[in-house]
Amino acid sequence: MLLSAIPDLATVPGPIFLAIGVFDGVHLGHRSVLLRALEDARAAGGTAVAVTFDPHPAKVLRPENAPRLLTATAHKLRLIRALGVEAILVIPFTAGFAATPPEDFVTQLHAACEPLREICVGHEWCFGRGRRGNLEMLRQMGDRLGFDEVGVAAVHVGGELVSSTTIRSAVESGDLARAASLLGREYSILGTVVRGEQLGRTLGFPTANLSAHNEQFPPNGVYAVTAQRNGQSLNGVVNLGIRPTIGSATGERVLELHLFDFNEQIYDEEIEVTFRKHLRPEQKFASLEALKAQIASDVAEARGILA
Repeated sequence: MLLSAIPDLATVPGPIFLAIGVFDGVHLGHRSVLLRALEDARAAGGTAVAVTFDPHPAKVLRPENAPRLLTATAHKLRLIRALGVEAILVIPFTAGFAATPPEDFVTQLHAACEPLREICVGHEWCFGRGRRGNLEMLRQMGDRLGFDEVGVAAVHVGGELVSSTTIRSAVESGDLARAASLLGREYSILGTVVRGEQLGRTLGFPTANLSAHNEQFPPNGVYAVTAQRNGQSLNGVVNLGIRPTIGSATGERVLELHLFDFNEQIYDEEIEVTFRKHLRPEQKFASLEALKAQIASDVAEARGILA
């Protein structure tokens, strides 16, 4: 159930347990908030609802410093649903919404839910105009309006605080193992298959060009990957970069996916690509034949890794 406005919460069977946050990446810290609301809802015979925002608030409030997204909204929704949270409210984040006093925001949520039983957030989450909304405000309003507030403690892995900022840094530097430990899953990108130049077919390795929905990429190079397509798991290799041997038509980074033993039409489909292992940096070859030989070697190595 996907909701697009606060009044839509009236359609959700109560009692309602809200988990609120930006949830970019749906990392272990985010999961602890979402799973707490889900656990409490199940115990009470209620419904857990994830409440998130689109676009990322920083893109509206401070666009010049907005972070690269780990998960765009479509990808984030997939990951939240995979946890078992089926009802999600995506609130359009605008300058007008940002100016909403935090008391008004909570009052609107309370009025829409039938009834509101709990609001679950990260213990340091702030919200509303001037970032005045916090856990203490939720506690005071909950006492008055009849709902519980839950502030979920920060999550640490190996002594390191789990945060989207730290994960972005790990992905950008190519430390995918560190990113995976903080995410609770291997790093993945959701993209839509678009038409490319079909040069891969001439080399004997047809590729699908992905228009990625998120913005944080690992370093350029060749990776062994798994791809999810309509519930089907497929193995393959990805080349991420500017294709120095044949050139990129736009000069921008291109994500090309070659799926093993696969020859179906998948234009316009959404594919989630999970980065399993970095094989080598992107490089320029002296000829297309040399490139073709290297791709064959990459495919053989990836098949062995993913077998």
